[in-house]
Amino acid sequence: MKNPLIPYHLLFIGICLASLSSFAQDKKPDTVSAGIYITSIHNIDFKEKEFSVNLWLWLKYRNRAFNFYDNLEVPGAKEVTKSFVTIDSSGDKIYMQMKLQCVMKDSWKIANFPFDKQKLRFSIENSQYDSRSLVFVADTVGDHYDKRFAMSGWLIDSCIIATGKKAYETAFGDDRLPKPHTEYSNFKVRLSVHREAMDMFWKLFLGMYIAFLIAYVCFYIHSDGMDSRFGLSVGALFAVIGNKYIIDSALPESTSFTLVDTLHGLTLCFIFAVVSSTAWSLQLVKKGKAEKANRFDMIMAQVLLLIYVVLNIYFINAAANSN
Repeated sequence: MKNPLIPYHLLFIGICLASLSSFAQDKKPDTVSAGIYITSIHNIDFKEKEFSVNLWLWLKYRNRAFNFYDNLEVPGAKEVTKSFVTIDSSGDKIYMQMKLQCVMKDSWKIANFPFDKQKLRFSIENSQYDSRSLVFVADTVGDHYDKRFAMSGWLIDSCIIATGKKAYETAFGDDRLPKPHTEYSNFKVRLSVHREAMDMFWKLFLGMYIAFLIAYVCFYIHSDGMDSRFGLSVGALFAVIGNKYIIDSALPESTSFTLVDTLHGLTLCFIFAVVSSTAWSLQLVKKGKAEKANRFDMIMAQVLLLIYVVLNIYFINAAANSN
């Protein structure tokens, strides 16, 4: 004889399972309030694509299992050193404060170097808990960096802190996940800076401009000294090439055409124009047209100098005013 209560038992079990499933889906992740105060940024290395940052980081949360001391992850960091850590767990929340020294790897935008503007980035995650269990909330009270610290040769435009989720297209070996996709909550800082460029510009390009002027002076050497004119122009050509190699040695590899490439290429073209003009003057002198050769030199001298100066002003102004 069948038990008439069995359908009711099954219905009750189904309701319980549905309730548990709904509770699991509606369970919200724990929040972690995070704040930062940058005390210094130094050792900005363009060649190695890295910079060093010293900062204070504090975290406030209720879930005692998070253990940020062991599970703090700093994506993009080459080195992370915790020099000071304090933890207050006396209340209903855990308050952790730590001082970090980090060597961060980043990519540089060098198209407008030395009038470049850079964004320095720093972010943290918890390596043990993904975004289903932990989300960050930014502590935006107060300043986020010491306005007295000096980044030699740089000025700070803004410091923006935010939170978000970083997606990893992998399950990290967890067979329970239906697809290789994991998201971790992160707390991130973006510091926008620009360079005080004029002093560095003249330091880098003064040799190039002197080399061009040496080639330009050839227009004022008498046609009897054609050998000297050719010698000075060729010497200036190699001086510009050498100056470019010196600057490139301090910059990372780039596949794009930068301001450094533009100005050096422009100067090389104009020195070549000086050499070509000298060759034409030599042809006129050999034909007995010395007066015409001198007049040609004076016209080319003014035209080339004017075009060279205008183009330099245009390219430099475009780089200095770019976003």
